[in-house]
Amino acid sequence: MTSSHPDLQHAAPRSLQRTEAEARAALLRVESCEVELDLASDVESFGSRTTLRFTSAGGATFVDLKPRRVRSLVLNGKPLDADDLVGGRLPLETVPGANELVVDAVMAFRNDGEGLHRSVDPADGRHYVYGMSFMDAAPSIFACFDQPDLKAPYTFTVRAPRDWVVVGNAPATSPEPGLWRIGPTPPLSTYFVTVVAGPYHVIRDEHDGIPLGLSSRASLAGALDADAEDLLAVTRASLDELHRLFGIRYAFGDYHQAFVPEFNAGAMENPGCVTLRDQMLSSTRLSRGARIVRATTIAHELAHQWFGNLVTPRWWDDLWLNESFAEYAGTRVVADATEYADAWVDNSYLRRCWGLGADLGPNTHPVAGTGAVDALAALQDFDGISYAKGASILRQLNTRLGDEVFLGGVVEHMRRHEFGNATMHDLFAAWEQAGAGDLSAFTGAWLRTSGADTITLDRAAGVVRRTPPPGQQVARTHTLSIAVREAAGWTSRPLVLDAAETPVELPAEMPGEMPGEVGGPPAPVMLDPHEQTWALVLPDAATVEALPAELPAVRDDLQRAATWNQLRMAHDHGVLDPAMVVDVAVAAPPVEDLEDTPVRAVPRRTVPWLLQTLLPLAPDGSRERVHLAALARVAAEPAGAEHQHSAFRLAIATATDPGALRGWLASPPEGIEIDQDLRWRVLVRLAVLGACDAAELDAALADDPTAQARVEHSRARASLPDPAAKAWAWARFTGEVSVPNYDLEAAGTGLWQPGQEELTAPYVARYFDALDAVAEVHQGWVRGTAVEAFFPATALSQETLDRARERLADETLDLTVRRRLADATDLLARRLAVRTRYGA
Repeated sequence: MTSSHPDLQHAAPRSLQRTEAEARAALLRVESCEVELDLASDVESFGSRTTLRFTSAGGATFVDLKPRRVRSLVLNGKPLDADDLVGGRLPLETVPGANELVVDAVMAFRNDGEGLHRSVDPADGRHYVYGMSFMDAAPSIFACFDQPDLKAPYTFTVRAPRDWVVVGNAPATSPEPGLWRIGPTPPLSTYFVTVVAGPYHVIRDEHDGIPLGLSSRASLAGALDADAEDLLAVTRASLDELHRLFGIRYAFGDYHQAFVPEFNAGAMENPGCVTLRDQMLSSTRLSRGARIVRATTIAHELAHQWFGNLVTPRWWDDLWLNESFAEYAGTRVVADATEYADAWVDNSYLRRCWGLGADLGPNTHPVAGTGAVDALAALQDFDGISYAKGASILRQLNTRLGDEVFLGGVVEHMRRHEFGNATMHDLFAAWEQAGAGDLSAFTGAWLRTSGADTITLDRAAGVVRRTPPPGQQVARTHTLSIAVREAAGWTSRPLVLDAAETPVELPAEMPGEMPGEVGGPPAPVMLDPHEQTWALVLPDAATVEALPAELPAVRDDLQRAATWNQLRMAHDHGVLDPAMVVDVAVAAPPVEDLEDTPVRAVPRRTVPWLLQTLLPLAPDGSRERVHLAALARVAAEPAGAEHQHSAFRLAIATATDPGALRGWLASPPEGIEIDQDLRWRVLVRLAVLGACDAAELDAALADDPTAQARVEHSRARASLPDPAAKAWAWARFTGEVSVPNYDLEAAGTGLWQPGQEELTAPYVARYFDALDAVAEVHQGWVRGTAVEAFFPATALSQETLDRARERLADETLDLTVRRRLADATDLLARRLAVRTRYGA
């Protein structure tokens, strides 16, 4: 039956309530799901025919479905009325025992990184498709009972253009050109189901009896071929280490890793067919930091094959266990079993401040037991707390229990719930049975209580203070170390904080140059230099004053990372003058944080934070000082060295002389090769300075018609200091011009540039007025991205803050919009407080 609704995807979908999921799980057991997809007939939509077989206790329920158009709906041989499909739900009256639902529909391809995403590669005009079924997206691909605890085996039949390759959650066969069959799979939750289809370049391999695969767009074939051995080496080593740790074999047949375009997350752990953002591949030089991120992402997704895929949370509020465990295990595996032994250092730079920022912000929440009433509410808590804080706490627990108990409990948990669903309570019960003892106090203090303790040194009193989060009475015990600068260098000793104040003995003064000589300022002290605990650790004033002289000589990479993280957090919480942080950055530019091309609106790494947050609040001339320091580091490093390239990227980003920038394009420093990545960095900076125009940027894109170049073109085009450029960017926010997710984010970050406040002033009010319509224009993940990227971050005024708080008070505002707006407003308030206090 054809629906009278011509375009059903515009019906406002409802997010699944937890109570609804519990009722549906009690009623149903899904036996199988067969999906037929026609990807060959249209570029805007695709045919989707789903056959769901399930048993029921009998009674009313509903199936999740978000089509563009319905062709027919049949339950147990009887047609259903498509007009009953409202808000993405089709009511069903099931019979006791076996039931069969057949849904024949037309679905819309998407360009926001969710559902069945279709993109056109600007390099060659070829089309690519991949499925992202996470959190409310699966029903836009096929009809399903979209909740994690209604697992089922899946079988796919896919009709695709003859030159396409199709892969999925199980090995794919092609009985005839253009026809592919996948499955049946082991039991899967809906959010794991994927299909990746297109003229992909594929590499196949095998390790320990497991077929391995890699794929990328044809235009990235050279990059994939060049990096295939590194990718496969990390995969092999990670598989071996996870097999050793768990003693349970990988359970999902082939292991394919598809590098796909315009992917919102870093990767998705779909069993048998992991999808990763293809920005991890590049024909230009990849920094070591980018390679470490790629390696830990590979290991993270592999860890999910056991923790998350083999055993899946019953409801979304336990999703933190998936991510926290994979975050911890992935970094551990890479550090222990691959060439990237410095993975924990990179993790510190990339994740620590992201997690602390979330934990100390207005939307802080417990790691566990968030009480998510529906899937959309759970998605809001998918943040740095779920990843970084949870991983840190699991690492603390592993240190406390030891591997025998920690891994023993994990393995027993996986064996007991294999291919099923479980809860946090099930895992902690397994640990207790493995010998951990009663963990209720630990979980109560660390996992069920929100916020981070603050740890500070009071030199005058000779104590380290531990202060709980505001409004919390929790008493957490912190096991860490304390590092002191002494005559022989930095020495470290253990420290346990089990009271509000813990006495410490410190040298009164710095050691002198001669043996036995003392004098001068107080000795620098670092609390938690290896980030062994989770807390806001604030450096004391005497240590900060000493850092310009001391930090350049610190050879402990993790201590350097911890130092920068503590400086960042102290600044952002208004207790450290920006001028003092600039002094440290000039003395020791943070080039060890090997930042790569920014892909997120919020700066997680040190260098983007320095550029976007610190320098706009620092005294006049600070950018020039950092620029000169970066140039000095470029000259001091060996030609071609990793840190030379990192310093050069910092020099480009802080340059104020267009002539110097253009000179580098023609004649870069010795050891630097101007590839397309560096060329676009220069062009973006020239655009910010108003030293190029739209025509030059368009010509550069025509010369480099790649997907990444298109993103950087969007960033540069929006950064130009002219009204037309700002209107160009704004049209993407309002949906007047529809662009893929990466281009949208780049346009937002480019719109708001320091020094262009007069030009962007009209868009401040427009932004707040447009928030009501954002939920209609942008869906899912991209909705939050748009709110964050287009927030008027450079409009540092009380008026902007007042307007933001006024909008936050509107409880009718979409949940995702309010959540991202609250975070951005909090950052604005903190920056205003810094400027007010320190007068920059």
